[in-house]
Amino acid sequence: MKNIVKSWLKLCLIPLFVPFFASAIQASEIAANCATVDLTPPLEMQFALGGYGERMSKPAEGIHDRIWAKALVLHQGAKKYAIVTLDVLALPSNVKPQLVQRLAATEWTEENILLLPSHCHTSLDMTALNDKNLLKSPQIGIFQPELLEFVLNSLVKLIKDADTNLEPVRIGTGRITLEVMNRNRRKDPAVDRYLTVTRIDFMNGKPLAILVNWTAHPTFMDEKDMFVSAGWPGYLQRELQQWIGDDITAMYYNGAEGDQAPVGKGGASHYEKAEIYGRAMAVQSYKLYNLIEPVADVELEFNSKILALPKRRVHPLFMETGGEEYNLTPEALEAVLNVMSPASTRLNAVRIGDLLIVGVPGEMAAGLGLEIKGELRQKGIKFPVIGGLANEWISYILTAEQYNNGAGYESSVSFYGEELGQIIRESALAVAVTLIRK
Repeated sequence: MKNIVKSWLKLCLIPLFVPFFASAIQASEIAANCATVDLTPPLEMQFALGGYGERMSKPAEGIHDRIWAKALVLHQGAKKYAIVTLDVLALPSNVKPQLVQRLAATEWTEENILLLPSHCHTSLDMTALNDKNLLKSPQIGIFQPELLEFVLNSLVKLIKDADTNLEPVRIGTGRITLEVMNRNRRKDPAVDRYLTVTRIDFMNGKPLAILVNWTAHPTFMDEKDMFVSAGWPGYLQRELQQWIGDDITAMYYNGAEGDQAPVGKGGASHYEKAEIYGRAMAVQSYKLYNLIEPVADVELEFNSKILALPKRRVHPLFMETGGEEYNLTPEALEAVLNVMSPASTRLNAVRIGDLLIVGVPGEMAAGLGLEIKGELRQKGIKFPVIGGLANEWISYILTAEQYNNGAGYESSVSFYGEELGQIIRESALAVAVTLIRK
């Protein structure tokens, strides 16, 4: 009789446990999707190109190649995260909060969105998107409300589109060292030569996305080049999408590129130089992509912290470098900083399996970035990377030695004093180490 009762209980309880275990299995998977949006404004908008004060906010004269924003949305159980790459110079501090405000009904917050501009110098002017910029200075850039509205509407649509029709994915990351593709433009010894590629496939093997992290300024074009272009990162992404096919989304994000320059070879024009370099980087990325074997058992974790920044200040050597380019006195720059530079910033980090992206809100010198990556590797992270210019641009981020020794242009546009680099380094590590698997 007892055996009959036990058998009956087992049969009754099985239906209760099966949904529970099925739910647990599904919760451990990462589901994902991508979307893209054309971020090229109409030329009739008369928008300025960012990157060089010498342009004096003159509008773009044409479109060499279009610029894009791309989003990868990841869900795991109740957690979700969006990584957004943009073919733009950088973003001011108002863009992300205003984007989140427009997405509030969809549970997106400043904690689970990471915006990663490429730092392209033939794309939208950062200060033209800053609604605190009411100075109407051509050297600094002139705020364009219609341009800000265009960008915000585009990004809202992008994230909403990516956050639909998600499917389970497999994810893997790899890294190689490239010896001759970048250099330290200040002739410091630090050069970040790590190329890190993340491959994301659907369960059936169809590719969804490739993420490429490489540290170098997109600065083949100069102040005289007035056609819109995504620069060499644009060529890198387009080539990868064409070679891999299957509607894959290629997403590039920069590293601690504050003093890192690309090493180009050949090309009759600046645009041709960018094309040659972008294709060369695509070749290396494609080779690495094909060596990666993505897996399904991947964890998604993220963390975020608001950091109070040091007092804003003008570098003593500003007039020798940045002052000349932007035609500003130290007194005028101080007024600009008080209006346009944030008093605090947010640090974001996200871990996707063996990949850990540490978001840094500005242009960090490579030596500091390498220190962060080295410490995270020692703590067990296989593929740590810096996501440079994350969410907003606060200034160049240097060591105290670089700041005090007047590291050329970089020191003159470092706006928070000699301690900024160490503060960002320590705070970024504090945010990132919480994501290390116990």
